[in-house]
Amino acid sequence: MPSNYTMMQFFEWHVPNDGKHWQRLQEHVEELQCVGINAVWIPPVTKAISQDDNGYGVYDLYDLGEFDQKGTVRTKYGTKEELLEAIQVCHDHDVMVYADVVMNHKAGADETETFEVVEVDPDNRTDVISDAYDIEGWTKFTFPGRDGEHSDFVWHYYHFNGTDYDQAEEKDAVFRILGDGKEWNDHVDDEFGNYDYLMFANIDYNHPEVVEETLNWAKWFAAETGVDGFRLDAIKHINHNFISDFIWQVREEQGGDFYFVGEFWNPDAEAKEEFLEYVDYSIDLFDVGLHYRFHEASEKGEDFDLRTIFEGSLVEKHEANVVTFVDNHDSQPGESLESWVDDWFKPMAYALILLREDGYPCVFYGDYYGIDGDEPIDGKKEMLDPLLHARNQYSYGEQVDYFDHHSTIGWVRLGSEDHPDSGCAVIMTNGEPGSKTMHVGEHRAGEIWHDLTGSVEDDIEIDDEGNADFPVDGGSVSVYVKKG
Repeated sequence: MPSNYTMMQFFEWHVPNDGKHWQRLQEHVEELQCVGINAVWIPPVTKAISQDDNGYGVYDLYDLGEFDQKGTVRTKYGTKEELLEAIQVCHDHDVMVYADVVMNHKAGADETETFEVVEVDPDNRTDVISDAYDIEGWTKFTFPGRDGEHSDFVWHYYHFNGTDYDQAEEKDAVFRILGDGKEWNDHVDDEFGNYDYLMFANIDYNHPEVVEETLNWAKWFAAETGVDGFRLDAIKHINHNFISDFIWQVREEQGGDFYFVGEFWNPDAEAKEEFLEYVDYSIDLFDVGLHYRFHEASEKGEDFDLRTIFEGSLVEKHEANVVTFVDNHDSQPGESLESWVDDWFKPMAYALILLREDGYPCVFYGDYYGIDGDEPIDGKKEMLDPLLHARNQYSYGEQVDYFDHHSTIGWVRLGSEDHPDSGCAVIMTNGEPGSKTMHVGEHRAGEIWHDLTGSVEDDIEIDDEGNADFPVDGGSVSVYVKKG
């Protein structure tokens, strides 16, 4: 039985606003399970500021596509009923579901309120650049379409510590809300002096009513949907004390195996290590640093030293608590953190996350099925399926690296007793065609191996000492396994 877990991010930024995405998930889940996908990370399921919003402009966390709010009952992705059906179908196929949870801000308030603020420098939020004065801000959330069902909590300006728009003057700025004990939260990322504030009405996790309501919602949401874990959005902007308590309390309610992965978008591995230590290693983090190494390698071509591909990555420094990925919805072309890995390097990047022993790899929907939008990008299913198959069936056992050449690197997995037919040899180059002699074990003597990717057609025979010379075409990756 394969035991290598693999996640798929089951959306990209330009998924059509047709309300059929939960149906798409139902239609594809059997196929995904067959190629070795054990879990799907789904987009925010809660009601946003408009039907075509991807869910990050979150309005009502209790509306999963059930109430007529913001001009729609369904979300961009479908109705609550369709969501619950899709989750059940996933579970029927032994595929776990991780929900994207947006807790940093709220958008699309129902009413304005008048309150006192100061303006702060957007490039240094600790620097006050105005006297105190009143603004009219969009901070009162009453959720009239839901009418108190699931929760009767009403959000007011004092539940937030910052906002970005003064309706009275029609002015955009970063406004810090004033009041007793009202400051930016400590224990957040220190970019821009203090990176508590990101956008919209920024939730104040120093406020006890906010903490209680958010915890109540999370426990309700997990029980209502039956999801297996949360992907926490923008956690470098949220009070780390709250994140730690949030994880502990949800797990106490849902069970210790309830999964958490966080988006801490900072390529600095030390910053992520500090966060993990602060929350007692209770959560995994996406390896943003490794993504940027892939992006750099894809741009530099042969000038990039492949021996250094893992330098500065989280998986290099801390092999546990890390989700590795190649691209996602934020890094895809035209988006806020655009850093798209060029197509020619994608097979190598995916081999580096799928076929090694460390990290929990995440395959991007946009890479597998393609990207819509003004400039569509074709999916790479035919390229990815052999790599997923190799991970599912062959990528087990001790790992031995051959990172000994600027342009050509490789590694072997020696197989395991639990997977008697496993074991593989991986070689890649960002330069000219090459080869590398690697040892796969004396017990392999005489075996015939072949390249699962199909790039190299000739079979390879393992010699009497368990070695073979494994070739690779220029600018590509080959994955060799026992033939038959």
